[in-house]
Amino acid sequence: MNKYLGNKTALTLFLLPALLIYSVVLIYPVLQTVFRSFYDWDGLSTPEFAGLSNYIELFHDPLLITSLKNGGIFALVLIVFQIGLGTILALICADPRTRGRKFLKTAYFIPVVLSVTVVCQLWIAMYDPTNGLINRLFTLLNISYQQNWLTSPTASIIAIAFVNAWQFMGYQFALLYAGVKSIPEDYFEAATIDGCSKWKAHFYVTLPLMRETFKFCFIIAITSGIGAFVQMLIMTSGGPGTINYTLTYMIYRYAFMESNYGYACAVSVVLVTISLLATVIINKVFDRGQHA
Repeated sequence: MNKYLGNKTALTLFLLPALLIYSVVLIYPVLQTVFRSFYDWDGLSTPEFAGLSNYIELFHDPLLITSLKNGGIFALVLIVFQIGLGTILALICADPRTRGRKFLKTAYFIPVVLSVTVVCQLWIAMYDPTNGLINRLFTLLNISYQQNWLTSPTASIIAIAFVNAWQFMGYQFALLYAGVKSIPEDYFEAATIDGCSKWKAHFYVTLPLMRETFKFCFIIAITSGIGAFVQMLIMTSGGPGTINYTLTYMIYRYAFMESNYGYACAVSVVLVTISLLATVIINKVFDRGQHA
């Protein structure tokens, strides 16, 4: 085996097809996006070099602040619901004493395989301010609180983020459940023998050993929140007005509704940069905790 691994020519030949496909599918479009972001271009005519004007205009665009704020809120909802609740459910389902574990694991994952459009239409009906299930429940419980969930300037982004969190919590649950099951039972049993309660043993043994799983889950949740798009498009079209815009929705608007592809490319570069920066920070935070 060492003889083959030491043959750099053979390794290069084996890796070259994958590298070419990766370059064509990912690297080349990214480089083209960066290149086009310095041009004034409508997608059809000859591009005109604009220098940094697209970026200067972008950083003075009020929609950028709105989009960044909404992306942050979206990511926070995903972290709390998908990772927080998903971890608790994973620990419950990993316990052999839990009845109906197979049914629960299947039930949690069912929303993941549903169409995003179907899920959004379901929740649009539930969020209806007059006949929706959410407000009806408040009425049945004699709670006077009522809300226009998808038109409220404060509640709408949280309501939309919750739809994404609910649908894809099963995916995060599957990752977290696999992380729990990958930890040897001996560690958990040793902790309980030493006097730890079940949940205390999870806190001091199981969760710290799931560091790599949590790192991956956080990266997925945060980057998904920053780049959220489909739920906004289907449920509110980014509105009312522009209150539910995200960076991805800005790209959609400027590229496909206003044919300002150069500006849309500049937004894309900012989106990719923020996502990469978030990934680096998450890796640094979790790696620091590992070496502490």
